[in-house]
Amino acid sequence: MKVLITGGAGFIGSATAKALMDRGDTPILIDNFNDYYDPAIKEDRVKIFLKDYKKQLKLYRGDIRDRKFLDRVFTQERPEKVIHLAAMAGVRNSLKDPALYADVNVMGTIALLDMSVKYRVKNFLYASSSSVYGNNTKLPFSETDNVDTPISPYAATKKATELLAHVYSHIHQLPTTGLRFFTVYGPWGRPDMALFDFTRAIFAGETIKVYNRGKMTRNFTYIDDIVSGILTCLDKNLACTVMNIGGDKEEKLTRFIAVIEEHVGKKAKKKLMPIQPGDVPSTVADIRRLRKLGWKPTTRIEKGIENFVAWYREYYKI
Repeated sequence: MKVLITGGAGFIGSATAKALMDRGDTPILIDNFNDYYDPAIKEDRVKIFLKDYKKQLKLYRGDIRDRKFLDRVFTQERPEKVIHLAAMAGVRNSLKDPALYADVNVMGTIALLDMSVKYRVKNFLYASSSSVYGNNTKLPFSETDNVDTPISPYAATKKATELLAHVYSHIHQLPTTGLRFFTVYGPWGRPDMALFDFTRAIFAGETIKVYNRGKMTRNFTYIDDIVSGILTCLDKNLACTVMNIGGDKEEKLTRFIAVIEEHVGKKAKKKLMPIQPGDVPSTVADIRRLRKLGWKPTTRIEKGIENFVAWYREYYKI
């Protein structure tokens, strides 16, 4: 089948495209290659990571807020399903430009929902975030928890997309599934994420900033587990739901750093810092809802970080 992936040159988008092609589907990628982080790695995901799939791959460069552009893509390609991953990402950056985050994440999602209704898409899968849980203190986070108190513009936009998806499912009977991602990591990851930044700094002998003085815990989720969860939900065509997708083990940030040090072969120089505005000390996922569909995470941080550091050495020729 044809599957439209927005943010297709992104970390999760490119990995999902590869998995779709491996099983015989045809992904149509949309990406605007913005400069939130170095667009060179986005270009390389297409040119290097997906180099063996050139004949199967279709890439459109454009903005999801541009309805004429979207209409042209949908008219030409007629995708059967949509995986909507394009967004302005990052909690802390959203505090600096909340209007941009609202415009891209909310208005861009509305444009895609409208197109999906117009062209009778069979399933609309979209990226939400563990950030929607805000300062909830009950752990693990469950999809049935109240998420009406986000603490960053980014989290608020992700909650808004969940509400919008519910509306379109209710009014237009468009099947929608929102995936609340929990700290995704792995090869070809985003340079602004902790694993990438810590690895770079440790190799360079630079000091890393450890926020909340290291008293943080996360369900780190390896990219292959994220992709398998996406495909599981893509194939189910659920009427309207949200799903947590995270690792099944709560990890301390200090342990995460120790594993990076082990595979880099150097100790990190650490500067202990207070928690940053908009950040939360713990994000732990209740993944029973997605498990019921037959999905389970399989990669521990020891193997996932080993794979990332090996990729980093090769990509940056260290």
